[in-house]
Amino acid sequence: MRLVFDRGTIVLLDVNQPGVRPGEAADFPGALWDPRIAALRCPARFHPALVAELRRRGVRFADEVSGWEPPLTNSAPAVSLRPYQEAALAAWELSGRRGVAVMPTGSGKTHLAIAAVARANVPALCLVPTRVLLDQWARAIEELLGVVPGRFGDGEHRVDRITVATFESAWRQMHRLGNAFGLLVVDEAHHFGAGLRDEALDMCTAPLRLGLTATKPRGPAALRLDELVGPTVYELCVDELIGEFLAPFDTIVLHLDLTAAERDEYEALMAVFRDVMHRFRRFHPGATWDEFATIAGRTDEGRRAIAAFHRARKLTAFPSAKRSMVGALLDRHRAARTIVFTADNPTAYAIGREHLIMPLTCDIGRKERERVLSLFKEGKLRALVSAQVLNEGLDVPDAEVGIVVAGSKGEREHVQRVGRVLRPRPGKRALVYELVVRSTGEVNVARRRRGALAA
Repeated sequence: MRLVFDRGTIVLLDVNQPGVRPGEAADFPGALWDPRIAALRCPARFHPALVAELRRRGVRFADEVSGWEPPLTNSAPAVSLRPYQEAALAAWELSGRRGVAVMPTGSGKTHLAIAAVARANVPALCLVPTRVLLDQWARAIEELLGVVPGRFGDGEHRVDRITVATFESAWRQMHRLGNAFGLLVVDEAHHFGAGLRDEALDMCTAPLRLGLTATKPRGPAALRLDELVGPTVYELCVDELIGEFLAPFDTIVLHLDLTAAERDEYEALMAVFRDVMHRFRRFHPGATWDEFATIAGRTDEGRRAIAAFHRARKLTAFPSAKRSMVGALLDRHRAARTIVFTADNPTAYAIGREHLIMPLTCDIGRKERERVLSLFKEGKLRALVSAQVLNEGLDVPDAEVGIVVAGSKGEREHVQRVGRVLRPRPGKRALVYELVVRSTGEVNVARRRRGALAA
């Protein structure tokens, strides 16, 4: 029998041995019969389990899958770790070097992962969600390991023994890169498990897998992530690091009011939505939002209700009271380095124009991003405004004040945003403002966000 890598899958060829039934799945991990080529085929991630099963059965086979050879020695420099990082790495290694480390934003997950790459001593692929993080990871690898990593994303397509790729680029290229690595590192791993781009992890043969996140997923997504990367092997909360490894912080929630005209518009929009939602709940108790959206989207009335809900949320995301408060807070903290978080790019650009501060969005190219972040760290730019680019992983250690105008992704997004101002510095105490509109859906959302931060 021969095992061959084929576009993100493993094909079992020459299945003609006793105990192996051609034309059937033969109970091999993940294997299904592919009638197009008259052979068994399984997703590439099953390669380690498939090899183990064939050996257990005593089946003779030639493994032609891996596109790399392990080195005889490990020349990677040792990466120094904090005590909790060392504990996380030990937990991962003792768990068969598969699993997810859940650690707060600012705790040094990238540092931990690079140490894992150095110790594993096999070709490694590090997946990150954004181009900004692609740059940050590449710089960190070069600084800690003394090698220039390959890059896939932001216009580059270069593979090396250690390679960093954006999720999107990995998904597009894994059909040819999937057998080139022994270790797969997944930054912000909570993005996976819900179906979107999961194929990128399915199409990789890497037996060693390390996931990093500040907020682990729940429900079916958590189970799927267990399959793709591994179970949670280490977990640490913010409270355990505040003081020594993360900056202490205070949260101030500012409750604001809509104008009379804004309130009338909000209530009219929500009345359209609530009428349809209440009727849906009578017949579908316990249904999820996605189920509601699917069913409601089949009728004109349902589509109007969903559209009304989104318009209401957009109205509360940046009403006149928030506009005024952002100006007051920026003026109050004129001497501090401040990050303003919005729900969308149009709001970020509006704040940028009104207060002459730099918007950092997905539209900004790499060179300009690097220049802006450098000026911010040097104190030459006092404030930045962003919708999503600054949410995840970005290292901005000099940020002292965060202003959360609105969000679009719930509790996980809030934890990540607060983490942007928790990078420690001697004498630093961070301050986070939350702007919440009274008597709207924002009140409950803000309560859940703070609960997630305390967990």
